[in-house]
Amino acid sequence: GSVKAGKMPEGEKMRQCKQEEEQQQKEEEREGLIEFYSSYQELFQFFCSNTTIHGAIRLVCSKKNKMKTAFWSVLFFLTFGLMYWQFGILYREYFSYPVNLNLNLNSDRLTFPAVTLCTLNPYRYSAIRKQLDKLDQITHQTLLDLYDYNMSLPQRDWSTSSTQKRSTRSLLHHVQRHPLRRQKRDNLVNLPENSPSVDKNDWKIGFVLCSENNDCFHQAYSSGVDAVREWYSFHYINILAQVPDAKALDESDFENFIYACRFNEATCDKANYTHFHHPLYGNCYTFNDNSSSVWTSSLPGINNGLSLVVRTEQNDFIPLLSTVTGARVMVHDQNEPAFMDDGGFNVRPGIETSISMRKEMTVRLGGSYSDCTEDGSDVPVQNLYSSRYTEQVCIRSCFQLNMVERCGCAYYFYPLPDGAEYCDYTKHTAWGYCYYKLLAEFKADVLGCFHKCRKPCKMTEYQLSAGYSRWPSAVSEDWVFYMLSQQNKYNITSKRNGVAKVNIFFEEWNYKTNGESPAFTVVTLLSQLGNQWSLWFGSSVLSVMELAELVLDFIAITFILAFRWFRTQQKQSPPGPPLHSQDNTAFQDEAPALSAPHRFTVEAVVTTLPSYNSLEPRGPSRDGEVGHE
Repeated sequence: GSVKAGKMPEGEKMRQCKQEEEQQQKEEEREGLIEFYSSYQELFQFFCSNTTIHGAIRLVCSKKNKMKTAFWSVLFFLTFGLMYWQFGILYREYFSYPVNLNLNLNSDRLTFPAVTLCTLNPYRYSAIRKQLDKLDQITHQTLLDLYDYNMSLPQRDWSTSSTQKRSTRSLLHHVQRHPLRRQKRDNLVNLPENSPSVDKNDWKIGFVLCSENNDCFHQAYSSGVDAVREWYSFHYINILAQVPDAKALDESDFENFIYACRFNEATCDKANYTHFHHPLYGNCYTFNDNSSSVWTSSLPGINNGLSLVVRTEQNDFIPLLSTVTGARVMVHDQNEPAFMDDGGFNVRPGIETSISMRKEMTVRLGGSYSDCTEDGSDVPVQNLYSSRYTEQVCIRSCFQLNMVERCGCAYYFYPLPDGAEYCDYTKHTAWGYCYYKLLAEFKADVLGCFHKCRKPCKMTEYQLSAGYSRWPSAVSEDWVFYMLSQQNKYNITSKRNGVAKVNIFFEEWNYKTNGESPAFTVVTLLSQLGNQWSLWFGSSVLSVMELAELVLDFIAITFILAFRWFRTQQKQSPPGPPLHSQDNTAFQDEAPALSAPHRFTVEAVVTTLPSYNSLEPRGPSRDGEVGHE
């Protein structure tokens, strides 16, 4: 019965095969969920015929004309290359991180800056008075030997105790180790002490500095005034460094320096200033440095600022350290140290100096846009100042740290690092040699301080302009000086050079802010890329998606063709070795399975059988024949 079921008429079989072919053709025509192409040519033709990119259709529609096809192919790919060349330019500009400068004018209540005023002359502090007097004696003899100049010295009590005698002998010893000498300009050969008088223009003056290995060099100056002042300052710093307690130099004399102080027509008091000592500029007073209660200015003008009357008469000062008369003033922001050498300027005696200010803020973009720092925490230099980060704070801290590392002591002008001590030639005999060598390397940026210290991202500056007039006038000076002497109980001996007046105020209510903003953002980049794409191909974002689809289909077809090639190579591989006699048992075990009815049915359908009509005349023997089978 199973054999009969496996047979069917030939016409029925042909009709069934035809139906299967038609059904297969319909399935092929029906679009699938995921469609792949059979070749790269079919994929390319479909893309060029259906894409919205201009010019791609000409690669297919003119394929019968090889010249046109070649022309449009070259033009298409040339345009494609030019577009991506423009893309490269846009990407390079984007990753260069350009910025736009934004200028804003703001009108608001202005915070008045801090103002530092110094006497411009170091004071003879009582803690070092005897040593300074001895240094003056040595300097007097030195100038007499070099220039035949007899410097006048004030009459003092030269009687000293045994301790002070030892100190003065030590000072004399170290001064002799660093003498002030003249040398020839050409070869800098030391001049013998008994040499005849020569033209002074042929000589340089300076002082000798030696290392611990007696390696000496001559610190020379073209000006004798500069040489004497620098030589005297070198020994003066050593004297200051020998004072164990810096508070011994804190001799504030505010009332004898500041005669009058007013801000916004209100009188200043001691709560409005702080005092510190500068080695070269003497007593310094900083107004409005208290961050808890800063001054604010509501209106511009000279009557809404700071007005000071200061004493500029020199009395018991050190003339070899400062050769000018007056005072030194500097305007700076709160919580910033006053570097009088950099931003200060002098106030002339007998003159009213009116300083108008314009506030200007600069805000830079950090990160990839500039090499600025927010608070200095990412700068590899320790901040030695008790203030916020500034570029000058960093540079001076960098020099001081290198000074401690190379010379074993700290320079007296800058803050003292932890665990260090100030340079003093009674303890560090060769620190002067080390300092001037290090200073030359610092100025040449061998130490790298100028590269390590970066600009702050936010900073405030004050643009200053000054005007001068005589004060007091000739007709009013008598009563002005009389009132000042009565108020301060001090008799001014030199009226014209005795006082000066300083006015500091805002010139206008507005202040300028210089800000930065990114000139090339992601939105700008996408807009520029879209403009280039539209220029060269006249297409849109969807055209880009079509191009992406082409790339994905290309990759998919590549994988399919590679898989087919791999399967073909497997089928074409040589057969395995023939079976031996010992494998007959396994073959016999498989025989019954091959003769199973369902196996026979499949073979009956697939194998070509004799036609049904050729078997019909056999009649009765058909059943028996089949039954025999």
